[in-house]
Amino acid sequence: MIRTVESPPHVSAPVLAAYSYCETVTGQQARNFAYGIRLLPTSKRRAMSALYAFSRRVDDIGDGALADDVKAARLEDTRAMLTRVREGSVDEDDTDPVAVALAHAAKTFPIPLGGLDELIDGVLMDVRGETYETWDDLKVYCRCVAGAIGRLSLGVFGTEPGGRAAERAPEYADTLGLALQLTNILRDVREDAEGGRIYLPADDLAKFGCSAGFKGPKPPEGADFAGLVHFEVRRARTLFAEGYRLLPMLDRRSGACVAAMAGIYRRLLDRIERDPEAVLRGRVSLPGREKAYVAVRGLSGLDARHVTRQSVRRRA
Repeated sequence: MIRTVESPPHVSAPVLAAYSYCETVTGQQARNFAYGIRLLPTSKRRAMSALYAFSRRVDDIGDGALADDVKAARLEDTRAMLTRVREGSVDEDDTDPVAVALAHAAKTFPIPLGGLDELIDGVLMDVRGETYETWDDLKVYCRCVAGAIGRLSLGVFGTEPGGRAAERAPEYADTLGLALQLTNILRDVREDAEGGRIYLPADDLAKFGCSAGFKGPKPPEGADFAGLVHFEVRRARTLFAEGYRLLPMLDRRSGACVAAMAGIYRRLLDRIERDPEAVLRGRVSLPGREKAYVAVRGLSGLDARHVTRQSVRRRA
C-alpha cells in the first residue's frame, strides 16, 4: 500500500482530499506502479498518483463494456476536463477530485499535459479496434499509451542539474515506456485475445506461425510460440537497455522509483522468457516479497550505477 498523504500547511484541505482519492485509486488499481512511487518524496508521489488516476479513468473507459460510440464520447469528455486543467479553470472545490489533483500537480511541476492527450488518442485506437502490421506501427500505439506516460513522469521527476546528455532524457523516458508496454502486451496476450484485441505485429505473428491468435492455454497447432515470445523479449530487452540510460540523470529517489517499476517488469520478462506458454495459462506476476526486493535495490542505486558503468565502458 502507498503511504498516507501528508498534510503540508501550504496545500489546502480540498487539494489534499483530492490527492488522497488519487492515492487510494493508485494503491488499489496499480500495485506495480504503487511499489515504485512509494519511494518518492510526498509532493512527487502525490503528483504521480494524480497522473495515474487520470490515466486509469481513460483506460477504464477503453476497457469497459459500453458501446464504442459511447466510449469515444466519454473519452472526449475526459479530454475536455484535461483542457480545463490546461487552461487553469479547475477550482479547488471542483466536484472531480482527479481534476483538482491534476490541476495542482500541473501548477507544481512542469508536466507536459499533451502526453495525456496522446494517451486518449491511444485508447481511441483501441476503441476503433486497430491492429498493427509492423513493429513501427505498434510503436505509434505504444508511444501514445506508455511512452507518453514516461515523458509525463519525467516532468515530475526532473533531471539532475548539469547532468550529461540531459536533453535526451525525454527520449529515454519514452523508450522505457515502450519497454514496459511491450512487456505488458506479452503478459496479457491471451487476455487481450479473448477481448478481441491483438497487439503483436501481424508480420511477427506470421513469421512464427501464430496468425491464428491465442484463445486457449495452448499455442496454435504448429506454431513456434516460444520463438515468437523470445523474439519479442529480445526486442523489449533492447528497449530496456536504452531506456535505463535515464537513471543516472535523475535524483536518487526519482531514480529509485523508475528503477523499481522497470525492475519489476524486467523480472516479469525473465519469467515469461523462461516459460513462454505461461502467458497462455494465466497472468504472470511477481510475489510481493520480490517486488519489495526490487524496490530496495532501486533505492540503493544499484541499477543506476550498473547503467553508468555500462555507459563508461561503451565510451571507452
